[in-house]
Amino acid sequence: MIALIGIGLVFAAVFGGYMLEKGNPWVLLQPAELLIVGGAALGIMMVANRPKVIRKMAHGVVAVFSRRRHTQESFLRSLRMLYEVFVYAQRAGMMGLEPEVEEPQKSRLFVRYPEVLNDPGTLGFFCDSLRMLVIGVTTPQELDHLMDLDIEIQRRGHQEPVSALSSMADSLPGLGIVAAVLGVVITMQAIGGSPAMVGERVAAALVGTFLGILLCYGVVGPVAARLESLSEAQTQYLQVLRTSLVAFARGASPLLAIEFGRRSIPVECRPNFIEMETTIRRDARVPALPPPPGQEEHAEADVTA
Repeated sequence: MIALIGIGLVFAAVFGGYMLEKGNPWVLLQPAELLIVGGAALGIMMVANRPKVIRKMAHGVVAVFSRRRHTQESFLRSLRMLYEVFVYAQRAGMMGLEPEVEEPQKSRLFVRYPEVLNDPGTLGFFCDSLRMLVIGVTTPQELDHLMDLDIEIQRRGHQEPVSALSSMADSLPGLGIVAAVLGVVITMQAIGGSPAMVGERVAAALVGTFLGILLCYGVVGPVAARLESLSEAQTQYLQVLRTSLVAFARGASPLLAIEFGRRSIPVECRPNFIEMETTIRRDARVPALPPPPGQEEHAEADVTA
């Protein structure tokens, strides 16, 4: 929401100042100039980027104007989820986590955390890392390296739409100059006309440069910067999961493991220890262990009888 307010403030300040200077707003309505600048920018974007990156750009722009995902409250929920997973693993053993990570959508551990279930990147990152512990083919050091590698690959993927938007922003002033040059060409054709008509053509040509610069520095550039900050926030979130899980794999207790994770949260979003402890005591719900196979069959026989 704050990004949308910021964009609105940019336009309000620019056009408000123009109006205070007794400028004619109708002069700025030049569809041809907007077509040249905007259409050429979209064409450049389609040439320079794969369809997958373009889709990422569209999703990223939506995310920029949506509510922030990673806040102090969301980090507290994630720490609580980690605590529940670690306590369950202690009680059931690492092998007891196998059905939970194989089908996380049906898992009792993740059902209370839709923000994780609805994020394939985060869910795959966490469950795949747990699988390595479940099947026992990795040491804590190797797990740390695997998770770090996954985070770096995801960071590169998040950076693709940022780079594409930044390149698009860099092209807009040049496209504004192209629109202005075309306007000057049209003006030269009408050089023998009345001064008023020549002035209108010159004004229309300058609007192209104005649009290119405004869209670059007032819209597309800030959106790219905001998207980059969201990408960095997602990377920091994955680092919290990594730090906690590696600490647990090295033998730390569930509470100490999530304390490692809490300390890795950025300061502006980090809850204090009392808040974390209170949340765990009040809201943590560790699922009951499933009955042993023999007892389960016996219970079914009793019900049948």
